[in-house]
Amino acid sequence: MKKKLYLECASGISGDMFTGALIDLGADQDVLRKALGSLKLEGVSVEINRTLKSGLDVCDFLVRLDPEYENHDHDMEYLHGDSHVHQDHHHEGEHAEHSEHHHENGHTEHSEHQHEHRNLEDILKIIRSASITENAAQTAEKIFRILGEAEAKAHGVSLENVHFHEVGALDSILDILAAAVCLDNLAVDEVIIPVIREGCGTIRCQHGILPIPVPAVCNIAEMYGLNFQIMKEEGEFVTPTGAAIAAAVRTSEKLPDQFKIIKTGIGAGKREYHVPSMLRAFLIEDITDTETDRICKMECNLDDCTGEALGYVMEKLMTEGARDVHFTPVYMKKNRPAVQLNVICDPALSNVMESIIFEETTTIGIRKIMMDRTILKRSQVKVQTKSGEAVLKKCTLPSGEVRYYPEYESARKLALETGNSYEDILNMIKQAAYALKP
Repeated sequence: MKKKLYLECASGISGDMFTGALIDLGADQDVLRKALGSLKLEGVSVEINRTLKSGLDVCDFLVRLDPEYENHDHDMEYLHGDSHVHQDHHHEGEHAEHSEHHHENGHTEHSEHQHEHRNLEDILKIIRSASITENAAQTAEKIFRILGEAEAKAHGVSLENVHFHEVGALDSILDILAAAVCLDNLAVDEVIIPVIREGCGTIRCQHGILPIPVPAVCNIAEMYGLNFQIMKEEGEFVTPTGAAIAAAVRTSEKLPDQFKIIKTGIGAGKREYHVPSMLRAFLIEDITDTETDRICKMECNLDDCTGEALGYVMEKLMTEGARDVHFTPVYMKKNRPAVQLNVICDPALSNVMESIIFEETTTIGIRKIMMDRTILKRSQVKVQTKSGEAVLKKCTLPSGEVRYYPEYESARKLALETGNSYEDILNMIKQAAYALKP
């Protein structure tokens, strides 16, 4: 059974809220501390505590900076002015908002400190130096690339030349790496985010006063099709880091018609608004007989693209989240032999897929259609063969009949490890599957 994670972003999403929610769900704290400790970064430490939000006991993940690196991220007076400072919301177990450092002008005593600016390559080097799994590293890199693209577009510069400012600060690097490590540790297969609620008004940042949602968040929502709902509450509930995490990890925007809640986790935000900043995360089990979703099919004809370019674009499309990519031989006008590129993806990723196709092929037009899809319930089961353990996909038909299909990667791995032919391994797996049938 696939492990599905549902994020209820009723109060937005940020890096610390996301990580806190996953820790509350059971992500291994020792694994997380070891991963973050392997970076050997100075001026920063991590605290994991419990706190109260609207009377609820929630997990608080905090990246604590030494005074010389401190920023205004949790300073409500600096961000929004006096009207948004809710000191009465603090209680035992909850972190202070550094109010002891405020001066009359609303700045902290270290406001003159300028964070070290890093470009994308600097940050990727830090990620690659960490003692984390390959999957966690790829997720962290994807989050930073999404963030970099959004910042580059906002400032009108190339991705290579964008400097991450606050994003390149120590706390943001640790927030994103922690999010990737916790998600990997929970071994989640799907992440469902139906809608993200955001506030309104303005917020102060390094560049001045900006409208909410801030430009980087808007750019991410536009490119990755995030569904937003604007609340009447003034304040920034969706940070650029939070939006980038949502865009990077989301696989679906539709909840199953029926599901069971296996476990609930809640992560605390640090900013204090009238609407409490917290993120609820649920591990759920789909209990519907079949699944339905909506997909986007895209196609274009190519008669002047090399085989190498086509292979490259297929790999890039799959890496960025396409569900399927295939080529069909066709004849075009003037009897030119060509190929038709076909891409199937989540509708939310259609803009991303379009950009890749236009940038990496010679097409000047893409056909696109939205399609409803019915999917059989499926899960993975393991069987023992004389050559080793193999994985099969178990599918249940509406009639109740159960069918098993060997997973290619599992069969391929056994063939390579044992030296047997792929066909022999496949037959072994099929024979083992017969014993599973009722």
